[in-house]
Amino acid sequence: MPGPLRSLRVLDFTTLLPGPYATLLLADLGADVVRIESPDRPDLMRLAPPYDDTGTSAGYAWVHRSKRSVALDLKHPQAASVVRRLVHHYDIVVEGFRPGVMQRLGLDYETLAAENPALIYCSVTGYGQTGPYRERAGHDLNYQALSGLLSHSGRREVGPVPSGVPLADVAGGLFAALAILAAVVHRQRTGEGQYLDLALLDTTIAFNGLAVSGLLGAGHRPGYETEPLNGGSFYDCYRTRDGRYLAVAGLEPKFWEGFCAAIGRPDLAPYGYNVWDAAVQQRLKKEIQQVIASRTLAEWQAVFAERDVCVEPVLTLDEMAQHPQVRARGLIVDVPRPDAPPQRQVGFPVQFSRTPPTYRHAGPPLGAHTREVLQEAGFTSEEIEALAAEGAFGADFSSPD
Repeated sequence: MPGPLRSLRVLDFTTLLPGPYATLLLADLGADVVRIESPDRPDLMRLAPPYDDTGTSAGYAWVHRSKRSVALDLKHPQAASVVRRLVHHYDIVVEGFRPGVMQRLGLDYETLAAENPALIYCSVTGYGQTGPYRERAGHDLNYQALSGLLSHSGRREVGPVPSGVPLADVAGGLFAALAILAAVVHRQRTGEGQYLDLALLDTTIAFNGLAVSGLLGAGHRPGYETEPLNGGSFYDCYRTRDGRYLAVAGLEPKFWEGFCAAIGRPDLAPYGYNVWDAAVQQRLKKEIQQVIASRTLAEWQAVFAERDVCVEPVLTLDEMAQHPQVRARGLIVDVPRPDAPPQRQVGFPVQFSRTPPTYRHAGPPLGAHTREVLQEAGFTSEEIEALAAEGAFGADFSSPD
């Protein structure tokens, strides 16, 4: 079935993860997403290991599934005119260059909106289009640092700990997709397009909103292992006898009391009721750790299998992919590849009753759809061949037989 966003057509000028993650979400839901890629400066995601059985980056194959790829040198004298023609057919633009770059290329919002006033144009940058940091380089860890997130995410002994997930990039992609869809709703009511200025620092601060609200509203400053949810209470992970970990999260009294009974220490229950007393909680955690360390993960899983107390094992990625709950939800999907068996990937994480996500193909080779997309937009074969002869699509562009 066609996805719920099948009427949306997106030109994607982004690389790496934040912008591509936003357009992945749109593509999964049916949007026609066309990537405009440099023919001689490949997206680093294409080069990032690990690689699948075809030599393709597994991360690239995932984050660019269902999208089409057009190779176009944006510095070529004819590139801007090509894009200006495309925006009559593609009414959403997502770009991830530093402020001012698209303007120098003749592809800024004002220029393209003159061609299509209904255009929705989203710029995804580290620090936004305004402010003293607008030109500053940054990566995910920098945004987490400046957002204050790392000031209370870590351990007392070691300080901040980098996340295994690029939180700032994913937050930026989620907010970009949300903002684009909000702009689409506005356009449906009014016919007006608009410009969206998204900064990864801003979206990371929004993700940190619970802690920030505590500061702004109550003057509370969290630190490492000082809060109920950041290691300052029994809500934590505990090492088992075989070196695995058990996640204990039963904050509510009924769950906490059930946990204490399950581990044979009902005497610990009174010490867990006040999760804000850090000193008591640290002593409590030592008691819990001693108990958990006495059995293997499998033994503890047997103990908690039928107990509703918010305790789960810390799974490896391969264990997660085979977990019966994950399988029941259909979250691991088979994505077609043109010259290889389907590739297993993480699917869209929401179940739709009428318009389920679709997975058309894994991330394509660079420029694989150049001719197809341009012909759909009204370019003649002669125009395409002339642009190819001038090097607009790079040296590897092939003519039809």
